[in-house]
Amino acid sequence: MIEKKLFSCPLCRSSQHSLFHISENREYHLCHTCDLVFVPKHFFVSKEDEKSKYNHHQNSPENVGYCNFLDRLLLPLSTHIEDGSRGFDFGSGPGPTLSLLMQERGYEMDIYDIFYHDNKAVFQQQYDFITSTEVIEHLHQPLQEIERLWKCLKDGGVLGLMTAFRVEDFANWYYKRDLTHIIFFSPKTFQWLAAYLDALLLIPESGVVILKKEQR
Repeated sequence: MIEKKLFSCPLCRSSQHSLFHISENREYHLCHTCDLVFVPKHFFVSKEDEKSKYNHHQNSPENVGYCNFLDRLLLPLSTHIEDGSRGFDFGSGPGPTLSLLMQERGYEMDIYDIFYHDNKAVFQQQYDFITSTEVIEHLHQPLQEIERLWKCLKDGGVLGLMTAFRVEDFANWYYKRDLTHIIFFSPKTFQWLAAYLDALLLIPESGVVILKKEQR
């Protein structure tokens, strides 16, 4: 087993963490600073295996259940943005859906996905809102990616995220069995992140997070 001092929390960079759980032939560590549970990088699957997993996602605008799932974020998010606002969806996947739903509702949308729509021009733009659903649990460098998104938000803009909150019965939790899921958040983790970003934190329901950037 690798000693904890050889790696740090991928979100807050703290070395204050301890072994939390072992299963799926990998370790899970708990950060005592930001409450993130994370998998050390030597257990990560290859990029090829990761993309192969995503290729099998069956998400589309015709999937009513999936659209209803996205509305858990989109409906509360819409109360914080004006009609016609401009946004982009980070991690749009092989079959963009969220962006199409927002376009149908009158918003201007761009998309980005490192595997399917690697359009880095979005990171040179400024947006009223950014969405990322079921993506952050896959990020190898979450703080770096979130900071990059935050810089793309206008003052007063909002970042909307969806990810399953860590459950008490972690040992039997289905969500951790997906080997592309490598970081697991709690509400306390998002409290740490909001303080770090100097953002207003809203949690409309479990697994749905809105971070609002202050007006300057």
